[in-house]
Amino acid sequence: MESKKNSEQGKNLPMGEKEGQDVNYTWNRLFRSRGISLTFKGICIFILTLLLLIPMIMISELVRERQSRQKEVREEVSEKWANSQTLTGPILVIPYKKIVESDPKTGNVKYGTEYVYILPEKLDIEGVVSPQIRHRSIFDVTVYQSELTFKGHFAPFNPESQDIPASDFLPEKAMIYFGLSDFRGIEEQLSIRLDDKSYELNASDMLSSLNSNGLSSPITLSSENLTTALSFNLKLNIKGSGDLRFTPVGKTNNTTLTSSWNNPSFTGSFLPNTPASISESGFSASWKVLYLNRNYPQIWKNQTYDISKSNYGVSLLQSTDSYAKTERSVKYAILFIALTFGLYFFIEILQKKKVHPLQYGLVGIALCVFYTLLLSISEYISFDYAYLIASVATVTLITLYTKGAFGKWRIVSFFGIALSALYGFIYILIQLQDGALLFGSIGLFLLLAVSMYYSKKIDWHGEITG
Repeated sequence: MESKKNSEQGKNLPMGEKEGQDVNYTWNRLFRSRGISLTFKGICIFILTLLLLIPMIMISELVRERQSRQKEVREEVSEKWANSQTLTGPILVIPYKKIVESDPKTGNVKYGTEYVYILPEKLDIEGVVSPQIRHRSIFDVTVYQSELTFKGHFAPFNPESQDIPASDFLPEKAMIYFGLSDFRGIEEQLSIRLDDKSYELNASDMLSSLNSNGLSSPITLSSENLTTALSFNLKLNIKGSGDLRFTPVGKTNNTTLTSSWNNPSFTGSFLPNTPASISESGFSASWKVLYLNRNYPQIWKNQTYDISKSNYGVSLLQSTDSYAKTERSVKYAILFIALTFGLYFFIEILQKKKVHPLQYGLVGIALCVFYTLLLSISEYISFDYAYLIASVATVTLITLYTKGAFGKWRIVSFFGIALSALYGFIYILIQLQDGALLFGSIGLFLLLAVSMYYSKKIDWHGEITG
């Protein structure tokens, strides 16, 4: 009778009011009735998980934007300080006469000038690299100052080895060249000592054909000087940012670098010949490179060689790159959301306690906010502490919210511990490099095994009842 009465009342209601009741009735049937389908609820959670990927994509773009801004700041500071430095030399350049035009009738001959490039027989480089941290806005930029010494000698030169008459050489117009990639790094006037004479180096494009620019000085040699060894000594203080590299122009190259920087990356075509010594107080590294290890000779004329491809050296990296780690953590967002929702879903079924899809949505948003917290905090403090603060805040927020959803501290405690373990698991994956795939695969397998074990206790054909 009562049902019939309500039905009749519904017929007498205005159209808008009746439609509103129908909408509420449908909503209640879908999300509030005690007989909601497990399958339908699972589909809703799956769709919600996919929808939450939209803000995660936006957060990922935000990370890349901040990373790009950091790169711009580093480039801006480097432009004002000095960019990466590649040092090449010294190289001895000797001109010689070459017939470019001849008239058989008149006997007139026109000469041009070409050059022979001679590399050192031995090159020893020793240096100390002193890093500095420059602050710009909220970003840190690593630059360096270095004190370097180049020592060695040129072997006696035999003109006949180049099929050039000794009389065609012009040793009085010889040049000594030293390559330098960024002149802004020069802190004082440079001079090179050849035997017992000192020569001041100035800007030059002598080796533009070798894709290198640098400094040079005219030197005065005699024919006798060419046939004897010529020693050299060059000391320079140079600054730069990022990389410090050397070109192995010697027949034998020995390079030793020390620094107080404890996070070096050895770059270029050659690694240190013995394992570098790296500690909290800095690093020490040594290279030995032979002319057989490269693809250009000790002496040449007319040819063009790209000698920069054989360089080697060190890069001063930032001790931590928070943006790279944050970006890696964002890649695990779908894992965070899916596992958290899955845990909620299992607890909901096993405890026979209904959780509204809106509550799932709020938990998902909290998981997304974790990444914005991590990104913003890590710009001011180290990534490790930022991760700890952001994860503790997120776990606390979701755990307290879970108390309102399930009402039992036993369940809430279990959920909080499980969520904390998940954040710890992801943190380990972020820290690992080579072993991340193996550790992650094993962890996911164990999580799947636990989920399958508990899911067998659920009557999937039944319904959630309160």
